[in-house]
Amino acid sequence: MRADALRNADAVLQTAAELLAREPNTSIGAIAAAAGVDRSTVYRRFSNRETLLVAIHAAKMDAMDEVFANARLEQAAPLVALHRWVEGTVAVSRRWPVDAQALREDPAATARGDQMVARLDAFVARAQAAGVVDPDAPAAWVRTLLTRATAAAAHELPALEPGPAADLVVSSLLDGVGLRRT
Repeated sequence: MRADALRNADAVLQTAAELLAREPNTSIGAIAAAAGVDRSTVYRRFSNRETLLVAIHAAKMDAMDEVFANARLEQAAPLVALHRWVEGTVAVSRRWPVDAQALREDPAATARGDQMVARLDAFVARAQAAGVVDPDAPAAWVRTLLTRATAAAAHELPALEPGPAADLVVSSLLDGVGLRRT
């Protein structure tokens, strides 16, 4: 694919992700106009709205694969890996503000999402074994707190850079938000 075609495709995907996150019924024409391309350019690459949504989701999942690789959840010290994962996920969630649950009927998307959940569950178990996370806490609960707090930091605190957002999520997860009691 030519460089300009790649830029156009990326512009369409980025723009569509942002617009559809704000208004799920945004038209393809409005997406094309906001991306600075013709409607025909969008339709040449994405035959319909569903194809566009699948491509957006795949782009987000590809970006999350990079976050998992960079976090080194299986090898890095658990606190380091946790911070890297949260920081990377905040950045990806802001760049691709699409709801992962929107494509749960797509078998490929579901499989990729399930693999990521399994990797996080394995990481939580490793963090529990290392004494970073309470070993008595249900792993699924810890993962749920982690993913929901990360999503909240990404979208509810947009002025907070990914690094400080990760600091906030990690400290909240590990230390809570209550005042220290003596």
